[in-house]
Amino acid sequence: MASRGFFVVFEGGDGVGKTTQIERLAELLRSEAGGSHDVVTTREPGGTDLGRELRQVIMHGGHVAPRAEALLYAADRAHHVESLVRPALEAGSVVVQDRYFDSSIVYQGGARGLGDEVERISLWATEGLLPDLTVVLDMEPASGRLERELDRVERETSVHASQMRQGFLKLAARAPGRYVVINAAHSIDEVFADVAAAVTDAMSRAGEGGAP
Repeated sequence: MASRGFFVVFEGGDGVGKTTQIERLAELLRSEAGGSHDVVTTREPGGTDLGRELRQVIMHGGHVAPRAEALLYAADRAHHVESLVRPALEAGSVVVQDRYFDSSIVYQGGARGLGDEVERISLWATEGLLPDLTVVLDMEPASGRLERELDRVERETSVHASQMRQGFLKLAARAPGRYVVINAAHSIDEVFADVAAAVTDAMSRAGEGGAP
């Protein structure tokens, strides 16, 4: 790989299998067959010590005003990128992340009705750092998909699940060269085959100097 690493983000609704696919992708990329890459897995919010504190406040506390919630996510994102993501990329690592600012765009910006300002704030917070590839795991929303008790944000996003799904698909259509939409309703193995093919292809094209 080039000196700069590769940034992969997984997006999609709650319960579509992001955690499982991230774990499997990281295992593949670390293996000899997958290129023996140094892989950093992380998530938003919660990828740093500060992020874990903010995650507790946002997801397990009481009501948070929508604008305050958007700014808390942006604060976490700014610190996360500056202290973890960008240094890992500059060291040549592959960063595989669970959620990034697309989630804020479709939830705070769309479902919460805060509009385009959310995207602008996120771009400012991250100094414009875009993923090389965003994997959208797409599935028809269904109640009862999450077996565990839902946190505050999951309870609220479940109400807007269909709207958020369309939001992710709209973002993917806006920049098809930087997104791949994968049907998450298939088996775990089938989904992972699609994920692995999309990521390795994008990394190969980036390594050859092409746009991922």
